Amino acid sequence: MSEKSDFRWGPATGVGSMPGGDAREAAKTVTGSFEGPEQGMPFLAELPARGPGADMIGRTAGLLVDLYARVEPSGWRLGDRPGRDTRRAWSWLGEDLDALEEFTQGYEGPVKVQAVGPWTLATALELRNGQAVLSDPGACRDLAGSLAEGLRSHLADVRRRVPGARIVLQLDEPSLVAVLRGQVKTASTYRTYRAVDRQLVESTLRDVMAAAGGDPVVVHSCAPDVPFALLRRAGADAISFDFSLLTERDDETIGEAVEGGTKLLAGVVPGIDSPLSDPAGSVMGVRTLWRRLGLNPGSLAEAVTVTPSCGLAGASPAYARAALAHCARAARSLADNPE
Repeated sequence: MSEKSDFRWGPATGVGSMPGGDAREAAKTVTGSFEGPEQGMPFLAELPARGPGADMIGRTAGLLVDLYARVEPSGWRLGDRPGRDTRRAWSWLGEDLDALEEFTQGYEGPVKVQAVGPWTLATALELRNGQAVLSDPGACRDLAGSLAEGLRSHLADVRRRVPGARIVLQLDEPSLVAVLRGQVKTASTYRTYRAVDRQLVESTLRDVMAAAGGDPVVVHSCAPDVPFALLRRAGADAISFDFSLLTERDDETIGEAVEGGTKLLAGVVPGIDSPLSDPAGSVMGVRTLWRRLGLNPGSLAEAVTVTPSCGLAGASPAYARAALAHCARAARSLADNPE
């Protein structure tokens, strides 16, 4: 635990997805935007514009062990053997890893790797009958076990490729709140699946997080009402969220998270092409929150990493570069003028 508490996250990072289809260009951007750990945390870029297998669900499905998925008109469906879509996912991931390895030669510091978490994956993958994996508790359990095993292998590969890196695992869980509230629609869309017990959600997340092997884990959701307390109990070292979706109802859990040492990855920079304010203006809301909670302003830079509000796949390449650079400048403003 002391090793994690001493971990330097970096003041800024991206969420995961980037525009376009050029792996080398994306890797160049995500490493060049943060020239060293003191400026930010590079990450393994996802390029969903390339098509099925490069999207977040397809990429994570490609990591599964002894489970395979293919694209159907309704989405990704589990099958018996790896097909064209699985092989495409493997190919895209290999290309992205090659590019990251090329642009991190000699790098020492944190590197973030993203994958879809077990509950969002269970809502997005279908069983053979067309219903979501979420409909079958046994299938959910098997999926989580397969994901954890695949992540262990994937993270070991990244460590070999970037030997100076300290890996951060990010689990993307945008559907988590819907799973907890019983709001995920069935295949017919006329009904919803039953809400999953919170303790089961928590224990499954904890088991998948263990695949990080003691390295830090962040859970990301750009949906409203992120369950901060549940994620902290499950073992998340950091929580990534769209800052604009916070309400004063979240104040108590945010305050408890900060005081408990949980890192906040605050999405304050728009994820699609938008006019960018001055860097200090982008983090004004974070300073206001700190004052409202009565937290020590001196803890801001240590407690908060600045990110875009969500992935940058829908942005132009020029804006994506500008947004990541803006995150780094906004984080510097937060450190230099916490009050």
